Amino acid sequence: MTKKGSLTYEADLKANIVQRLRTALGHLAAVERMVEDEQYCIDILKQISAVQASLSKVAYAIADSHMKHCVHEAIVAGKGEVKIDELLETLKYLKHF
Repeated sequence: MTKKGSLTYEADLKANIVQRLRTALGHLAAVERMVEDEQYCIDILKQISAVQASLSKVAYAIADSHMKHCVHEAIVAGKGEVKIDELLETLKYLKHF
């Protein structure tokens, strides 16, 4: 069961999210090295795009899980409108998602 402020995932989903975050961190570290080494701007921008793509995939996976589990449970319990409003408010902050 999921509680507000906590995340509960199936083991494979959690592993997938952690791996995607590690990928994003790797890309971000590459951006840092590239800037320090004064590499070509376009190559740096490509790496930044890779970071954004990785984080978008993480956001999608978390939102998908939230809708399938938390929102679904709330709907079954007759409290779906509150969870849907909460999710819609949160999506405002995920413009690049």
